[in-house]
Amino acid sequence: MRRGTQAVLLVLTGAGLLRISLLTDLYLRYVQPGLRPYLVASGVLLILLGVLGAVRRPVADHGHGHGHEHGHGAWAAWLLYAPALALLLAPPAALGAYTAARDDGRVAPAAADGRPRPLPARPTIELSLPEFGSLATWGTSRPLAGRTLRLTGFAAPGENGTWYLSRLVITCCAADARVVKVRIHGAQPPPPDTWVAVTGTWHPTGEPGTNTARPALDASAVTRIPPPDDPYQHGTKGGTGR
Repeated sequence: MRRGTQAVLLVLTGAGLLRISLLTDLYLRYVQPGLRPYLVASGVLLILLGVLGAVRRPVADHGHGHGHEHGHGAWAAWLLYAPALALLLAPPAALGAYTAARDDGRVAPAAADGRPRPLPARPTIELSLPEFGSLATWGTSRPLAGRTLRLTGFAAPGENGTWYLSRLVITCCAADARVVKVRIHGAQPPPPDTWVAVTGTWHPTGEPGTNTARPALDASAVTRIPPPDDPYQHGTKGGTGR
């Protein structure tokens, strides 16, 4: 790779990082909020290295391989530029319904003993999907029975017309994302990736405290909501997330 191409790639990549992390919140599609300063610093460093490389470009580069650069080399350079330009001009979307539909969404216990926290004495209880999933699967004292619940997430299709309210939990970045999803009964499926708030009651499935239990909700209301700035929930490996 010629030094000129390297310099342009470094500047484009650095500019893309600064665009998603300094000028917007788009970086939240890929990493935890706490990594923002590192992305900004990386973007600045890449731009500086690219500019420095262009300024110090040896004179010899102008003499060797000129014809090749305008032939096969030019096309190869554009192929290398494509990912950097995509990051700068059209950053990829966050993981969503496509990922959720291809995962069984099994929930690990929130703690070694599986005991759920006491739920507040309110008419409607807001729970995160990981917390509801843990309670519905491992809450052997049936803490959800008879309670009105409100869950938020995005719609993901299931089999034979079923659908799931879904969230993705990340520990560090989108590469380690795991799916938590709740099957919704009694409501028509919204389009995939539509963000909704679902109010309803626990739909028992299987035996709580065993692997036969699966999170499910009988919906009484489904309301569309704006997508959150941060599409993921965050937690530790094996935890319920927050």
